[in-house]
Amino acid sequence: MKVVRNEVLPILNKQPGFLEILPLEPETKTEKRIIITLWAKKRDAERYEREVYPKVEGIVKPYLITPVAFKHYNVETTLCQHFVEALTA
Repeated sequence: MKVVRNEVLPILNKQPGFLEILPLEPETKTEKRIIITLWAKKRDAERYEREVYPKVEGIVKPYLITPVAFKHYNVETTLCQHFVEALTA
């Protein structure tokens, strides 16, 4: 999605604790698009959700079919060294 890459990613890159964005594109139009963001600390994600996401929502709202649902998960293990280094810093 061009809007995520060109408008949302620059905002995310400025956020403390932001590690990566994983936009998952569905194979069919009937499936939902899923965008996962990875954060160094839960408090970083919560601050983004509270303070910055309202601005991002204004950018992506024309493309939303359903309201955004935030769910928080802990990464238990990863094979990506970039994430390991960031999480242990």
